[in-house]
Amino acid sequence: MSEHNSRAITAWAEEDRPREKMLLKGKLALSDAELLAILIGSGTVGESAVAVAQGILASVDHNLNELGKRSLPDLKKFKGIGEAKAITIAAALELGRRRQLSDLRDRPRITHSRDAFNTIAPLLTDLHHEEFWLLMLNKANEVFARERLSTGGMSGTVVDIKLVLKAAIDAKAAAFIAIHNHPSGNLQPSQADIDLTRKLKQSGAMIDLPLLDHLIISERGYYSFADEGNL
Repeated sequence: MSEHNSRAITAWAEEDRPREKMLLKGKLALSDAELLAILIGSGTVGESAVAVAQGILASVDHNLNELGKRSLPDLKKFKGIGEAKAITIAAALELGRRRQLSDLRDRPRITHSRDAFNTIAPLLTDLHHEEFWLLMLNKANEVFARERLSTGGMSGTVVDIKLVLKAAIDAKAAAFIAIHNHPSGNLQPSQADIDLTRKLKQSGAMIDLPLLDHLIISERGYYSFADEGNL
């Protein structure tokens, strides 16, 4: 190990820490701000790249989807972010967006709960907070879109039935599948999960928009309301 790598992290120059941390601990060990700092490369006088990144993320309430919507002029408003850095940030976020969507180009057909799990699992299994997503299906039971509707904490996320139905209607879905993750790893549905599923099914049925399943996902696998006869 080189002399530089053998030193404690606290001895490294602050703008170098994310790079060194990735080398030593892997990419999953880095925070969003540290990953963004690697893209930025260097900070400004008196402010590290990490601090610049933290300021950018704070401006969008740490929502990467919102950051992805920012234009190049918006990004260039931040101190230390010129045109080259703004382009780098925008390009990286666009690649991330395209990566999430790439497996839907072939419109995977849902014939079993496992198909739905495979379509969304890469986005949810590693999260430390709870998120609620929808899979939008056409009349051939093919997934043509995924949409994240809410993000919560470790113990839950708030889901608005009206917003769920509006999202499916706006997408012109013929049916939908609800999915959320349990960061704790516990796959058993809570009473709130059961109540939500019942309301989604009843509300969808009233407007001829069927809920085909509700999956609870964790790193241990998944629970399907349809498979368990609870739909």
